[in-house]
Amino acid sequence: MQVSYLRVKILLLGLFIGLIPLTVWATQPAKTAIPDDVPVADIDRFTAAIQDIKQYYVEPVDDKVLFENAIRGMLAGLDPHSTYLDINDYAELQSATQGEFGGVGIEVDTDNEWVRVVTPIDDTPAAKAGLKPGDLIVKINNQPLDGLSLTDAVKLMRGPKGSVVELTILRKGAKAPLQFKIVRDVIRTQSVKSKLLAPGYAYVRISQFQAPTAADLATAIKNLQQENKKPLKGFILDLRNNPGGLLDSAIAVSNDFLNSAKLGKNKLIVYTKGRSANSALKANADGVDLINGIPMIVLINGGSASAAEIVAGALQDHNRAIIMGETSFGKGSVQTVLPLDDQHGIKITTALYYTPHGRSIQAKGITPDIEVNELDISDSKTNSVLDVKEADLAKHLSNSDNDKNATAPEKPLPSTIPDPTQDYQLNQALVLLKGLNTLHGAAYRQ
Repeated sequence: MQVSYLRVKILLLGLFIGLIPLTVWATQPAKTAIPDDVPVADIDRFTAAIQDIKQYYVEPVDDKVLFENAIRGMLAGLDPHSTYLDINDYAELQSATQGEFGGVGIEVDTDNEWVRVVTPIDDTPAAKAGLKPGDLIVKINNQPLDGLSLTDAVKLMRGPKGSVVELTILRKGAKAPLQFKIVRDVIRTQSVKSKLLAPGYAYVRISQFQAPTAADLATAIKNLQQENKKPLKGFILDLRNNPGGLLDSAIAVSNDFLNSAKLGKNKLIVYTKGRSANSALKANADGVDLINGIPMIVLINGGSASAAEIVAGALQDHNRAIIMGETSFGKGSVQTVLPLDDQHGIKITTALYYTPHGRSIQAKGITPDIEVNELDISDSKTNSVLDVKEADLAKHLSNSDNDKNATAPEKPLPSTIPDPTQDYQLNQALVLLKGLNTLHGAAYRQ
């Protein structure tokens, strides 16, 4: 079927209309008039390209395919986190935030023509196989990734439970590309794990911020308090290699460690700013501290991103916790899912978020109060990882503060709760907590 010049113009104007509303919590794009400044010359060039493709391309191309590819291309050119969502993507996004999805279990982002691992998720095939933050995936099942979108690359890694996917990895310090054969599984992530490291000293790890995370955290704290039988003396919140997740969950977790009655005038946990008035959000603490103000340390590293940085930033700004470890990833942007129709949508960056003191984390990250690099007794020439942050990603959104990014290579956490005798950062956190109690005792408490 031939596409008329006028019809293409009308359809393209419809695309512009669908992209204009930028609302953080939108369920349907708002209706808006056609903007006066639509670039007619650019629309003409776009139309001419469609006509040439339909007339000269070696194979016939369906109109729907052309327009879906056009939408994908528009979003892919914005930043690493904006993308087109078809009906399958919608379902996968929903299942991921609920804690179950299919795949190998890694958080990924784009790096020009390749896919970069932000972090492997705890207890998943990828984590067990030994993938590390900063690894570059250059081939999937021997298929080069240059020219493929991030969405297409992710689809190649997904498949039925029990099937095998082979990843070709570039890793800093490795003399040759590394091959990983990973058996796919249904990924069910337990976002909260907890343990008493020593009498009075509690440890909680949050691997992702999902819908049930805050409730699971409250349960874990209650269980730890009951297990200890006496008031806790110190608390470690481990957010290392936490790729983020739901904004609401990060706000709720932060709220669980802040006593709003003692915060003064500034009770902010996080706020967002974007071009649209609807993208502005302010979240304030309104609860009580579930651990009653005892000394607290938050562990972060270069794999701590997004929602994990919101929590670390809020607790740091309110002097509620000591942040220890390595500079975080630096993903300080908010993505909003906007439906285009009943079966398709876009995930688009609509705002940047800021800590209670007005710090933007985008492309900068959270700098720890106490820097503790992870020690690796293995040969550094063969086990080092690429130092990867948001600022290293293609088309990343810049930070107007233009602060220099710190470097912080890290190694992945084991899939079980780490042992303080084997985990240097955790060991130093526990030593510091014991020292704080020795020096300050009850005076440390709020």
